[in-house]
Amino acid sequence: MARQLHLIVVGKLKDSHLEAIENDYLKRINNPELIIHEVKASAENKDAEGEAILKKIRDVSQSGGSHLIALTEWGKRSTSVAFAEWTKSLIERPAKIFFIIAGAEGFSDELLRNCQERISLSELTFPHKLARILLVEQLYRAQTIRSGHPYHN
Repeated sequence: MARQLHLIVVGKLKDSHLEAIENDYLKRINNPELIIHEVKASAENKDAEGEAILKKIRDVSQSGGSHLIALTEWGKRSTSVAFAEWTKSLIERPAKIFFIIAGAEGFSDELLRNCQERISLSELTFPHKLARILLVEQLYRAQTIRSGHPYHN
């Protein structure tokens, strides 16, 4: 069973207001814990970013199984309730779970080939900083839905 979820993002969250929002949700997420890994952006080189992301996954997985999920506007869409059920099934897997938000140039072909799933937060395209916050909020919302907390209402 996954005790942690991992979010790998390209670049840093430099806006103190967004950091405060993210930190507020991160304090609340505990079933399972969410760990955010930032990898360095590579000047318009998605292949280098893809390799950095895959290296980070290898380092964190340490030869254990991993399940990679790319966040892309072309991925599977769902409601918050369906997302909560889906994340419940992810948590029950023995593999380490990685959500991935690529850099401004998108996903490298190699990285996408390594992803088992693709999900979408919306048909809209968001700045990476906002996509990051939206995913963190939806992971918190999923936790509250699973536990019967009234946050989602």
